[in-house]
Amino acid sequence: MPDKKSKQGDRLVVAISSRALFDLADSHRIYEEEGLAAYRSHQIAAENTPLEPGVAFNLVNKLLKLNEILERPAVEVILLSRNSADTGLRIFHSIQHYRLAISRAAFCSGNSPWRYIPAFGSQLFLSLDGADVRQALELGVAAATIVPSAHSKQSDDHLKIAFDGDAVLFSDEAEKIYQQQGLEGFTRNESEAAREPLEGGPFKPFLAALQQIQMAFPDGEAPISTCLITARSAPAHERVVRTLRAWKIRIDESLFLGGLPKDKFLQAYEADIFFDDHLDHCDAASNHVATGHVPHGVLNT
Repeated sequence: MPDKKSKQGDRLVVAISSRALFDLADSHRIYEEEGLAAYRSHQIAAENTPLEPGVAFNLVNKLLKLNEILERPAVEVILLSRNSADTGLRIFHSIQHYRLAISRAAFCSGNSPWRYIPAFGSQLFLSLDGADVRQALELGVAAATIVPSAHSKQSDDHLKIAFDGDAVLFSDEAEKIYQQQGLEGFTRNESEAAREPLEGGPFKPFLAALQQIQMAFPDGEAPISTCLITARSAPAHERVVRTLRAWKIRIDESLFLGGLPKDKFLQAYEADIFFDDHLDHCDAASNHVATGHVPHGVLNT
C-alpha cells in the first residue's frame, strides 16, 4: 500500500493539448479544408459525441489514476487548446465521458497556448504542435511533440515511461562531441570524463518528479516504472551511471544498446510513452509505442 503520510505539497503538473489527448484528426481536417466557420459548426453539431482517445490518452489516464491509488493529488493534468471555449465544449464533454479528473484549461481561440505553461506550473507539456513544444523547451519545461501513432498501451494500470539519454535526460554535450569527432572521439571523451556528471537535459526535472511519486510507495510496489534506452554502450555507460548517482535519481531499467534499433526493445519493455531527440528514432518507435519527439539539442538546431 502507498504511504499516505508522504509529502503532499508538491505535485506533478502535466499540460496537454486537446489534439494529443483526443483524436481530432477529422475535425482538424475540416478546419484546414473548409475554414473556421465550418469547424465551429461541426464541433457544435457533434458536441455530445465523445471524441476517440488520442495518442497520449492512456498516458494521461494512468497518471490520473495515481491520485486514486495514493488517495491524494499527486498529479494534475491541465488542458491547453487553440479552440475557443465554445468549440472546446465538446472536448470537456469528452473529458467527462471518460471520467478524466481534468478541471483546469486554457482555450485560446486560435492563439498559441504555450505562454500559459509557466502560469499553471507545468513540468511537462505534450502537443502535436512542434512550434509550441519548442517554445515550452525554451521556457525550461520538459516538452515533446507527440508523433502520430496507432499504438498505445492499454493493458493495465502500471505506467511505464522510457527516455533516451543525451539531449533528453542529459545535456547534449556528449552528442556534440559525437557529431564533431565520431564514435571514437565520443568514446574516448566519455571514458576520460566518466567521473564528471553530465549536465541535466530538459527531462531531468520530470524524471525527478516521477521518482518522488515512486518514493510514496514501498520498494517494488510503485505502479510506475522508468527506463533509460540509449545508444551508448560500454565504456560510455559509466558516465551515465555515475551521473544518475550524483543526481540521486534512480532509473528502474537501463538498456545500453550500442547503436541497435530501439523500437523492438521499447515493444519488449511495453512502454506507455518514449521520449527521444532523434526524429528518425521517434518515427520507428511510433510503430510500436506512443512516442514524443524532444526537439532539443544539436540534432534539432
